[in-house]
Amino acid sequence: MKTKIFCDIAELDLIKKYNKKKIVNGFTTNPSLMRKAGAKDYEIYSKKILNVCFDKPVSLEVFADNNRDMIEQGKIINKWGKNVYVKVPVVNTQNKFTGKVIRELNKQNIKLNITAVYNAQQTKKILNVINKKTKVIISIFVGRAGDAGKDPIPELKKSINLAKKFKNVEILWASVREPYNYLQAKQLGCNIITIPPAIIEKIEKFGKSFDELTVETVKAFVKDSIESNFKL
Repeated sequence: MKTKIFCDIAELDLIKKYNKKKIVNGFTTNPSLMRKAGAKDYEIYSKKILNVCFDKPVSLEVFADNNRDMIEQGKIINKWGKNVYVKVPVVNTQNKFTGKVIRELNKQNIKLNITAVYNAQQTKKILNVINKKTKVIISIFVGRAGDAGKDPIPELKKSINLAKKFKNVEILWASVREPYNYLQAKQLGCNIITIPPAIIEKIEKFGKSFDELTVETVKAFVKDSIESNFKL
């Protein structure tokens, strides 16, 4: 199956660059990326992103921490563009499931990207509160789970199987750590993988043989030793 690549980014100049790439099918952002990119006004900055990317999906996250305000922010963000997916965390900072938010926004036919998901139980909770027509992405943080010493693959597989009953739901591999994750995502049947620019660049260069990689590596070692003027 085809696994779509979304670029995980917020810098406007890089969005302009990667929006032109055929390999990139959409974009994801979050408040941390927006802050790093220098955003001061969330709405103004988000609309600048949407002015650049108006024909590919763009996920823009709510940042409230209670159900009422999340719902209101979701409604506002949804109005910014037809290609917008409103990003909602699966729980708030008190670890309370945001099911009411997800249900209400989904009921209003607002496209959602449910983020910070780590296990199939959370996926099951999400699926229990949505309809089977409005588009929903479930973002599973595979890389971060691995960083914590957890094997994320069994939970990812379970989530993929659970979502098969919903034609409107896509499973997204989030928090990529290396280019090979893209091939893993394809093999497992993930619908989407969200990838930072540096790793997309490496994926575009896939195809080198082991011999080519060996020679390339040895040449780099020799070049660095010469430039360092090492002697024995």
